[in-house]
Amino acid sequence: MSKKYIDVMDTTFRDGFQSVFGGRVLMDDFFPAVEAAKEAGITHFEFGGGARFQSLYFYLQENAFEMMDKFRAIVGPDANLQTLARGINTVMLDTGSRELIDLHAKMFAKHGTTTIRNFDALNDVNNLEYSAQCIKNHGLKHEAVVTMMDLPPGCEGAHDVAFYEKTLRQILDSGLPYDSICFKDASGTANPNKVHETIKMARRLLGEDTHIRLHTHETAGVSVAAYLAALDAGADGIDLANSPVSGGTSQPDILTMLHATKGTNYDLGGLSIDKVLKYQETLKGCLSDYMMPPEATQVSPLIPFSPMPGGALTANTQMMRDNDTLDKFPEVIKAMQEVVEKGGYGTSVTPVSQFYWQQAYANVFFGPWKQIAPGYGKMVLGYFGNTPVEPDAEIVKLASEKLKLEVTKENPLDIADKDPKKSIAAWKERLEIEGLETTEENIFIAAACDEKGIAFLKGDSPLNVRKISEEKTEEKVEEKGNSKMADGNYTVVVDGKKFSVQVAEGNADIQVVAPVATETPAVTPAPAAAPAPTGAGTEIGASVNGNVWKILVNVGDKVEKGQVVAILEAMKMEIDIESPVAGSVVSIPVKPNDAVEEGQTIAVIA
Repeated sequence: MSKKYIDVMDTTFRDGFQSVFGGRVLMDDFFPAVEAAKEAGITHFEFGGGARFQSLYFYLQENAFEMMDKFRAIVGPDANLQTLARGINTVMLDTGSRELIDLHAKMFAKHGTTTIRNFDALNDVNNLEYSAQCIKNHGLKHEAVVTMMDLPPGCEGAHDVAFYEKTLRQILDSGLPYDSICFKDASGTANPNKVHETIKMARRLLGEDTHIRLHTHETAGVSVAAYLAALDAGADGIDLANSPVSGGTSQPDILTMLHATKGTNYDLGGLSIDKVLKYQETLKGCLSDYMMPPEATQVSPLIPFSPMPGGALTANTQMMRDNDTLDKFPEVIKAMQEVVEKGGYGTSVTPVSQFYWQQAYANVFFGPWKQIAPGYGKMVLGYFGNTPVEPDAEIVKLASEKLKLEVTKENPLDIADKDPKKSIAAWKERLEIEGLETTEENIFIAAACDEKGIAFLKGDSPLNVRKISEEKTEEKVEEKGNSKMADGNYTVVVDGKKFSVQVAEGNADIQVVAPVATETPAVTPAPAAAPAPTGAGTEIGASVNGNVWKILVNVGDKVEKGQVVAILEAMKMEIDIESPVAGSVVSIPVKPNDAVEEGQTIAVIA
């Protein structure tokens, strides 16, 4: 009896990188491994899309379209190159307009894509129909997705076999075009029995000719068992990664699954152990200088209680490292359970996983439900479509009050089409204002990445890659001591009076900042983030570590109590900085894109 051929998609270069390094791997560093994968006989790759699209512009100073072109050139014209899209979000965190969704499909088809895996985190099939048609219109294969996870204990009403059958039937009834069906478990929490029964149900509904896949992660420690259950139930394909970006928060390892299927009737893509080992050694060499986050290699028994996808988990911990808040990670993960329970049971996969994370982060840092993260709030209010179950009524009310938005049942695409900022014309005009070329690629980059996209196109985006060699260099500098002050904003005390000053190397143009002297030093310092009244005014401090996104006032402006004077960005959240008093702006010792620490002065009001 011949073995059943199982198509293996190698996720190393998209989900593997996302799940381990937060997507922060430079293309020239990993391209030799792509060549090695080709030599190993791999012909199906996930090579872009998802969070890997934005991460290139946010952190790597690289163009995702250029990376895709070069990847295609390496593997040749016949390889199946697959990307990940989020339905009406495509590769953005917000809903795109219809013309931006179509532009996404057009650009990805132009730059080497064969197949787009397309999902909606809420399993709202209405959110898949338009993007599916765009994908097919541009000559691409469309893989429609049902998203999976296990709910925290005590939760029910969704994410069981009956729920997935309902979703699959809606896909079939909608008539949306598809070439294959994938069940995607980004958090790796769906238990193997449920996986088996779900795939068996899908095979019964779809017949023998439809290609069915399972995608999962090792985050909760059950991925190999889940894949074996899926294969036994009739799945045709699974997703695997290669060490050192396999296991842990990523997909199971190729070699692990080859071992797990020994003696079975499954042929995993015709792959040989010897060739995969050579590929693995090449990949290890390519990534040897990259700092491996310890959480990326761990299997957590707590993940089923607070489902967090591997790709989002490490992206978030990397941001917490950047913001010096990693010590709060266990608290944020714990807080996620309540956030999921009250949020309507959307699947914990981007962008919903980020909404969950942002709200949990806010609950830990600002107090439970003191703030509503904009994405989470808009989700429970209906701006991204229908959640699987109704969100908690009190949270819906709170979100409406905090965000000043009403509950809606309007089609998210119609809402997006009404937003002038989400039009191609608006982004073309913005590029023209900035003196940038108005190619379709640049328009999509700007629309997908907003201000960070513009910064990239202007050559102003940062390089933020964690490499071991760079960490050691920094450590040596610290050990030797460095008497030179870093450029930036400082507060100094002269004769008992405080002054905000700027420091820069050389003959720099330094703005003179108004003094913020205290006439009488406080006996007990105020908390870091609290406004500090001084003789010259009230200092408004940053509430969290983050970056200055926008400054909404100028020196000399009159402000009211409670007026937002600046907006910080932290953990992909926009955090309003409000004036606690009415008065005039005396000084603003920071500028947009500055990194600030909790308590650092943002503005002084007198």
